Amino acid sequence: MVIKVYIASSTGSVAVKKHQQAVVGFLEANRISFQEVDITMLEEQRLWMYRNIPRDKLPEKGNPLPPQIFNEDRYCGDYEDFFQSKEDNTVFAFLGLSSQPSVKDSES
Repeated sequence: MVIKVYIASSTGSVAVKKHQQAVVGFLEANRISFQEVDITMLEEQRLWMYRNIPRDKLPEKGNPLPPQIFNEDRYCGDYEDFFQSKEDNTVFAFLGLSSQPSVKDSES
């Protein structure tokens, strides 16, 4: 299982940058393996992301903003969903992971 975080490396939005940094920083700090997918570099990846976000999660106007989080091809949510799962202490369930990786697992 690979957690994929769809980001935009070149964005003029300070909020988008902060949200991306918050998600990536949390994953790194918790030793959760993930892959960043930059939607500004590959049109194909951006279109895949748009097509795989559930209709009820799409904004009324415009395109969905990064970061968008997937576990392989399964949509987990956007920054707001991630933030709420952090507040509820349910991030691992949100990401579709069974549990937090132990220090022993990540050292081997």
